Amino acid sequence: MCSSDLEPVATGPGGWGVGTWPRSPVGLSRAVTVLLGAVIVTDLVAIGGGLHLRSLWQGLAEQGDPAVHGSRGVTAERLLSAAQAGQLVVFVATAVVFIVWFHRTRRNAEVFDPGAQRMGPGWSVGGWFVPFANLWYPYRVAAGIWEGSAVPGPEGGRPSVSRTPLRLWWAVWIVSTFLNSFTARMEESAETPEQTVEGLGLVVAAYAFEIVSAVLAIVFVRALTRMQVGRAELRASRTGSEQLTAP
Repeated sequence: MCSSDLEPVATGPGGWGVGTWPRSPVGLSRAVTVLLGAVIVTDLVAIGGGLHLRSLWQGLAEQGDPAVHGSRGVTAERLLSAAQAGQLVVFVATAVVFIVWFHRTRRNAEVFDPGAQRMGPGWSVGGWFVPFANLWYPYRVAAGIWEGSAVPGPEGGRPSVSRTPLRLWWAVWIVSTFLNSFTARMEESAETPEQTVEGLGLVVAAYAFEIVSAVLAIVFVRALTRMQVGRAELRASRTGSEQLTAP
């Protein structure tokens, strides 16, 4: 038996072989950014459709204008429904690509600093789909990624990096999730024109909150990706491995 057979096998995230890790998250981050931009666009379209339909219902509630029950109302309903369908399609696409990016950054973070990872890499995917746990687990995974991706200072050691982008994004995301659920129920349970006007107003407010969440998500994605690029460049300078490309 040669001496090399006694050497431990290098492992990466989850015990897998390191192989070509860390892998660049830059391309995925750009795709996520574009899709989050599409989320913002579809939300703006839905806000316009919601405000138009709300104005028709307000005319009925305040002035007795029956336009909402005519062709204008039907058209407004269809436009809002089409906008909401577009929102759903874009949201699903964004969620899929975001989770792929999130998983890649989690695996990279274990290469950079395994000690900072408090949850296994599988939770970077599964944590989003566990009821109630999805309100906290993804944040814990993200916190480990954030800490493990920070570039050490000149003196080495684990740096202390502000989590403000992460915390702001997560707080607004949670509020937006609950707000969407609440407003959807209110809109469906409305029985009078006045209640419909109120429900549509809240729906529009929820869409506006979604836009804020998407903007903060873009900030978080780009900030974390830049951190991983910087960490990979430091690792490359020490090991001679290939560097990542800045976003």
